[in-house]
Amino acid sequence: MNINETKANGNLTISLEGRLDTTTAPQLEDSLTGKLDDVKSLVFDLNKLEYISSAGLRVLLTIQKVMNKQGEMLVKNASEEILEIFEVTGFSDILTIS
Repeated sequence: MNINETKANGNLTISLEGRLDTTTAPQLEDSLTGKLDDVKSLVFDLNKLEYISSAGLRVLLTIQKVMNKQGEMLVKNASEEILEIFEVTGFSDILTIS
């Protein structure tokens, strides 16, 4: 999985490419450790994300809880397959998706 970050003025955009699963979820978690302290707006761009597992969903939920205390989190450009996973798991009610 590739993780691209763009940060400016309290806004952080994370673009994910590949698969967010059991082997790559810790990579995403590690890459965000300590980077959310001054972030008011976090955007996950899932345009190139092919798959997300329960491990990936757990990371998104953990980050959503952090952002609920300090700002907002948005998930955008998710494929139909990823959106269906969000629907089935109830994450569409937890995450802000555009």
